[in-house]
Amino acid sequence: MIGTERTTARSRLRSSSPEPDADSLHESSDRGTGRSKHRNSIPSFKNVKIKVLLAITFLFITLFLIRHIVNSVAEPRLPRVATPFPAPKIMDLPQFQGEHKESLYWGTYRPHLYLGIRARTPQSLMAGLMWIGVKDGSNHLRHVCRHEDELSAYGWIKHNGRDYGHQVLVDHGLILTTEFLKSNGDGSGYGGDWAVRIDVQIDKSKWNEEFGKGGQLFFYLADEGGNVLDVGREKLNIRESSLLASGSRTDIGDWQLHLKSTDDLKLHYSGFHTPHFHNLSDLVEEKLASQTRNHAQMQLSDSSDDSPNVLVFQIVGGFPFTTDIALISGTDSDNSSVEDRVNSLTGASLSNELKYKEQAFDEKIEKTFNLAEKVDSESISVGKAAVGNLLGGIGYFYGQSKIAQSRTLNHREHDAYISYWPAELYTAVPCRPIFPRGFLWDEGFHQLVIWRWDIHISLDIIGHWLDLMNIDGWIPREQILGAEALSKIPEEYVPQHPTNANPPTLFLALSGIVNSLKNNEFNAMERSEISLFLECAFSRLEAWFQWLNKTQSGEQMSSYYWRGRDNGTTVELNLNPQTLSSGLDDYPRASHPSSDERHLDLRCWVLLAAQCMHSIEGLLNKGTEPEKNYGSTVKLLSDQESLNKMHFDDAYGAYFDFGNHTEKVRLEWKELKAENNHVTRQLVREVLESPVLRLVPHIGYVNFFPFMGKIIPSGSWILEKQLELISNRSLLWSDYGLRSLATTSSLYMKYNNEHDAPYWRGSIWINMNYRVLSALHHYSEENGPYQDRAKAMYKELRSNLIRNIVRNYRQTGFLWEQYDQINGNGKGAHPFTGWTSLAVLIMAEAYDTI
Repeated sequence: MIGTERTTARSRLRSSSPEPDADSLHESSDRGTGRSKHRNSIPSFKNVKIKVLLAITFLFITLFLIRHIVNSVAEPRLPRVATPFPAPKIMDLPQFQGEHKESLYWGTYRPHLYLGIRARTPQSLMAGLMWIGVKDGSNHLRHVCRHEDELSAYGWIKHNGRDYGHQVLVDHGLILTTEFLKSNGDGSGYGGDWAVRIDVQIDKSKWNEEFGKGGQLFFYLADEGGNVLDVGREKLNIRESSLLASGSRTDIGDWQLHLKSTDDLKLHYSGFHTPHFHNLSDLVEEKLASQTRNHAQMQLSDSSDDSPNVLVFQIVGGFPFTTDIALISGTDSDNSSVEDRVNSLTGASLSNELKYKEQAFDEKIEKTFNLAEKVDSESISVGKAAVGNLLGGIGYFYGQSKIAQSRTLNHREHDAYISYWPAELYTAVPCRPIFPRGFLWDEGFHQLVIWRWDIHISLDIIGHWLDLMNIDGWIPREQILGAEALSKIPEEYVPQHPTNANPPTLFLALSGIVNSLKNNEFNAMERSEISLFLECAFSRLEAWFQWLNKTQSGEQMSSYYWRGRDNGTTVELNLNPQTLSSGLDDYPRASHPSSDERHLDLRCWVLLAAQCMHSIEGLLNKGTEPEKNYGSTVKLLSDQESLNKMHFDDAYGAYFDFGNHTEKVRLEWKELKAENNHVTRQLVREVLESPVLRLVPHIGYVNFFPFMGKIIPSGSWILEKQLELISNRSLLWSDYGLRSLATTSSLYMKYNNEHDAPYWRGSIWINMNYRVLSALHHYSEENGPYQDRAKAMYKELRSNLIRNIVRNYRQTGFLWEQYDQINGNGKGAHPFTGWTSLAVLIMAEAYDTI
């Protein structure tokens, strides 16, 4: 993941004439039959000269060929990079249709919002929450998750990924609790009904009464399909009627939105007609500002644009207050029982159902992760929040990725791009305010948690990702789909480069699933569905592996290097050219990128993928083609002699990258001419010594990939060296976890340029610590001379990580992207319940064997 940078084709091809529908085909068939019935009535032209017939035939053929050529020009072929993989889509499998698909139709699938609801369909009816918070004595409208809002805490502390969620938001003395519930009863439309309970309280010690004695919420509905929304009553009064709005859609039928509360609330509304949905808070702010200027009241206008597709309801109440909002679908059905369904989703009935769902969540946490006998109660609450916000952060996105046409990565220039085919993605996200979209290498770590919680959701997510594969076997590493996703990312970072890979971490999750399948840890239905999934996915997984193995290969056999490192003009501005495609961004690599590089981590990722493919191949009893012999690839890449020859330093006892490198590099201020001969002062890289081909002498996460992959024999002296390096407090070991880069490295905690602070240059990252723990756990159970040492290190590292993560959560209310190597404090993006949610697996001691 990278700071701010992280930032069916057939349906696009239309023939010049539309395809005939069933009726026209039937009509055409009847006309043909008619001709055969009256064949004897057709006159015979025996006297026509053969030359005339030949001329007519020639003219017909000529016209046909001309039309064919014109149509071929009018129907250009898709560029290869934007051509989907030629295999049945995984998401078309029966197990992802029917009841499964409907059960996941509605959800909190807009993770970039503090509360956002939508359906898993491209043109959805959407809902969202805004409220007025107070910061520095001024009113601010909250809507999109932002660090600048400085909320003390927020996140789904409980969420089952399906039909229930409980979230607490603390905003400068204002405390909001939002709870989400789905129901699919008799009479419901497709996907069922849903309800939201919003409870508003204040912390009197932090709330100044000058800020007001009441709160203001703004709950809205927006129809992406452009369908008109109707206000329930000309003048809203919940004492007379709970109906707020109504409308109709082809997916869920007629629907109604209701509000019920026992508190004394005032309601106002405004309706908008807009094609844009990523800036709805701007519309509300403009309306409130206009009303304040014209009427000296900060309230919506109780009026609407013509044919509104957005309705915003302002809910005003004195502290404290609670309101229940329910969307009822399929109200056009004869047996819809709208009033009964509204009552079942509001008031005491809703309270009872929420309590039941909360209890079920707690019980499933214990059943799934067995935390009670492994950690204390405070740690368990953090584990629940990690799972809850990971599941509550699952989103649904639809749009087209932008694919860079240039083969070089240059963020200083706007790359020309082409569009991928329109596609949907159902995925977890790393961080709701900063990275609320799909990242390929993050997702594999997410699924290590999710497949254990709900295998059906996990397979659904993995299937969506694999369906994004193009004909070559490439998957864009960052998914920026739709206007809402695009709105938060600088334009230069949007295009994805089809030459660049990303760690294939989905194989980590698939390895765990396959091993659990072999160990008979699923029920009969789950075993059947997993097997069908793997059977359907195999060709895509195979293509992904082959693409990775071929396109990222190095100059020597069994060597690999990450494409996409910048060896162009911008290299002059960076202390060490970044390797964004590796996921480790600014981690030190060879100082001068070249095709001679050998990246240790990439070799190990390819080995992991080969191991998983070999395992799946055996599970499915598939024959091995000579050119795709995964067993042979596993043997080749795990060969100690080959690995050591390319990457091992005998004197240091460690594995390293290899490349064109010099340590004599520094950043110096220089005056540079920019456009229009304007002189600017910039930090520029200065090379004091020519680079040479060598092992890159930096100790950090990359060096331990063979250890993490558990390919070092348990009796090898190399294992002893690995344990010595990991446990060395002067290098990597700290009381809070393992540093990403040793303190002795020349680039330890160094800025990469004037603006890029150190990222993977010392800070503690939970995903890599989890993998090291997994290896320590493995070696602690393997007979060998270093078993006891591995066991002791495992216990201490696990304890350090859990203690620090829990401490930070208690003090800040968040899980963090990374942790400071000096004091253990959370750093970077937050709440980061992407791979930091692996904390729950560390607590559970749940590790996968490869």
